[in-house]
Amino acid sequence: MEDRKRVIVVGGGFGGLAAVQALAKHPVDVVLIDRSNHHLFQPLLYQVATAALSPADVATATRSILRRYPNVVVVMDEVLDVNASDCFVTAAKSGRITFDYLVLATGADYSFFGRDEWAAHAPVLKTVKDALGIRERLLATLEEAERSDSEEEIARLLTFVVVGGGPTGVEMAGAIAELARSALAKDFRRVAGRPFRIVLVEAGKSVLASFSGNQSAYAQQALRAHGVEVMLGHAVEKIDDDGIVAGGERVRSANVIWCAGTQARPAAEWLGAETARNRAVIVQPDCSVPGFANIFAIGDVASYRTSDGKALPGLAPVAKQQGRYVGEVICRRIAGREPPSPFRYRNWGSMAVIGRSKAIADFGHGLRLNGYVAWLAWSMVHLFYLIDFRSRFSVYVQWAFAWFTHRRGVRLLTKDKSELRSDIETDLMRTSPQQ
Repeated sequence: MEDRKRVIVVGGGFGGLAAVQALAKHPVDVVLIDRSNHHLFQPLLYQVATAALSPADVATATRSILRRYPNVVVVMDEVLDVNASDCFVTAAKSGRITFDYLVLATGADYSFFGRDEWAAHAPVLKTVKDALGIRERLLATLEEAERSDSEEEIARLLTFVVVGGGPTGVEMAGAIAELARSALAKDFRRVAGRPFRIVLVEAGKSVLASFSGNQSAYAQQALRAHGVEVMLGHAVEKIDDDGIVAGGERVRSANVIWCAGTQARPAAEWLGAETARNRAVIVQPDCSVPGFANIFAIGDVASYRTSDGKALPGLAPVAKQQGRYVGEVICRRIAGREPPSPFRYRNWGSMAVIGRSKAIADFGHGLRLNGYVAWLAWSMVHLFYLIDFRSRFSVYVQWAFAWFTHRRGVRLLTKDKSELRSDIETDLMRTSPQQ
């Protein structure tokens, strides 16, 4: 009897999890390797960072998601290298793990465009730890402003800067506006009524540039209605402890959050594969890596171009569809069946929320929604895509609470400023060898 094939999936995000679930229904052994023990619903991570939701609302233990699949093994570890010729990966703690097929779904990190020193002053939003760190910084800043006697320092502490006018940046800016407005008005009496400033910095000519011109203009208008200053055409020149310099203008701020460009994690370096500008692996029509028929790359770590030459965006639906597709490709190959036709992305639309009751949605074929109706659609879609019922119910309750009371439910501060700085420096030291 022929031995069962082993498929290693690296990364438990949207693409990796979809690939595992597709493979798990067939007679193959699947090993999922991920640095964390949970699957994260990243589209709502900014709400953890702005004290609207708790981490448990947007993250679910990977083992509990996959417990019903006896042929799936979950390994919490970090892959350091891939030996394609001898078919094994090297993990930090587990050492060598052999494979017959390999699916790379390692995702992407934020890019500071060669200015990595800015990371010490401008946190990013990619993990639960990132979100909790930002939340601690925001709340600590409000507390510091409450006890300060310096008008100049209070102004700096009540200024928040978000870099990047994509969906994450727009959603973050809108959420900070709601947090600052509700928290300052009701809980911080000394600085209540003081002007707070939220600045969204974008190097391009518009926010949410992937949407239509009318929807981008609506988003910009909605941001300004929420009290957000939108600085377009301002490239970042400097970020330090005192704030940011963009377009020659200094904005003094105690909180700068980076939501700008991204780059793929170093899977291409493991294989010596050709990459796109964002370091993503350029893949074939079946999502395999050129020269390695048994190795596939999906999601943000892959650069897939459609028949018209356009690269697919780094969105969760793309990763999920590629994960399911690659699972089918591998299972058909193992069974000796004909391969499926080349991967084709089915675009069901894009959405972005701008703040309370305001969003935009583009479902394609001319169907575009703005305002409250788009916000309702955004809410229902995001509730539907949460992994388990408990998360859906909890998020629904939190959103309803916030809607009727104009309050944020999770505002606990557990670290002081020195501890936050220590955490940032530790993370930078840990990640610097890979950069």
